[in-house]
Amino acid sequence: METPQIAFIGAGNMASSIIGGLIDSGHPAEQISAADPHPPTLEKLKDMAPVVVYSSNTEAISAADVVILAVKPQAMAEATESIARGVAETEPVIISIAAGVTIASIQARLGTQAAIVRCMPNTPALLGCGASALYANNKVSDQQREHAQTILSAVGITRWVDNEQALDAITALSGSGPAYFFLFLESLIDAGVDLGLDRETATTMALQTALGASRMALEGEVELGELRRRVTSPGGTTERALESFKSDNLGAVVERAVRAAADRAAELAVELS
Repeated sequence: METPQIAFIGAGNMASSIIGGLIDSGHPAEQISAADPHPPTLEKLKDMAPVVVYSSNTEAISAADVVILAVKPQAMAEATESIARGVAETEPVIISIAAGVTIASIQARLGTQAAIVRCMPNTPALLGCGASALYANNKVSDQQREHAQTILSAVGITRWVDNEQALDAITALSGSGPAYFFLFLESLIDAGVDLGLDRETATTMALQTALGASRMALEGEVELGELRRRVTSPGGTTERALESFKSDNLGAVVERAVRAAADRAAELAVELS
């Protein structure tokens, strides 16, 4: 498979992270271009990697096999309309990482039946350990799917979904998910402080515990329930804490929150179309 020419529309944090991941994985920097209306953003990108930068979206995509729309949802209409003519002429695959913007909406702005992959990454991609779900319309070829997977795999794991609506659930689970863990960690740290620990110690212990628990879950072959049971001695401290969580119906609280996020994702798709 030939190395594709990749153009980014938008050069913010997520675009920069993907570009960094691509270069680290061996993709030639000279085969990556980026456009952004803000010169300081382009300068920051150039300081990070020797990619080709443009102020014009049209110029950036002129030779692209892959165009990545890495702009905020509110800027998507303007971005897609600015590249519509070029996309019609060169027929690249379009990868959108904008939350809530449907393929139908992008298609309508482009005015052509383009090959489009919609992707939902999450912020740990900034550290190369993201989780991205992808959905492709029926115009996307096998090679273009492979390009999309290779690009997003540069910043973490990837999973394909069979229907676009599943991205609402992905948004609620992994897109918003980091914030859920941050909130729980904040509460865990506060509880440690309330018990007399200084905040630095409470923070260090809580974060390392989260890291260790995640690695045990990811790297082992033991299901989560069994891992939990192994930590829980009968009549011990962990059992008492888990009983408290259960009495407060933690599972139902989490389910309601994730469902609320999924509902909001569906609402945004309507609002942004």
